Amino acid sequence: MKLSEFKTKLTSLDEVNFIQPNGTIVPEHFHITEVGLTTKHFIDCGGTVRQEKYVNFQLWEARDYDHRLAPDKLKKIIELSEKVIGIEDYEIEVEFQTSTIGKYGLDFDGKQFLLTSKKTNCLASDKCGISTEKNKLNLSELKIEKTNYCTPGRGCCYT
Repeated sequence: MKLSEFKTKLTSLDEVNFIQPNGTIVPEHFHITEVGLTTKHFIDCGGTVRQEKYVNFQLWEARDYDHRLAPDKLKKIIELSEKVIGIEDYEIEVEFQTSTIGKYGLDFDGKQFLLTSKKTNCLASDKCGISTEKNKLNLSELKIEKTNYCTPGRGCCYT
């Protein structure tokens, strides 16, 4: 989700909620301790130099159970970050600590924000020789040695 879409969704909400990929709700007393711009400048395994930019939200759970971040307050924090550090309309990446700091994408289900799992990938699969297509086989084409089967009376089955 891009920052502009996030801000638009904030205007229609009475409260801000985040749901983790496993369905667990981020406690409602969370803080957003950072709104930032993350720049990743790297070289992939195929030798191509790449650069990615994200808007970063860092969610943090404190013990101040009476805290509740209102949508308008969050929007003001975002607008300040846009003005002061020049954050533009990039995709949002959310950091949240469970057993370790996790990085998540962001989606919306009409009522609350969903932290989405991110996955690694080879960006130069064409240069690494990694096939992006899966081999398709018909089960009838598989050759199976019948002698490997465990059958009753053969002594290989344990009961």
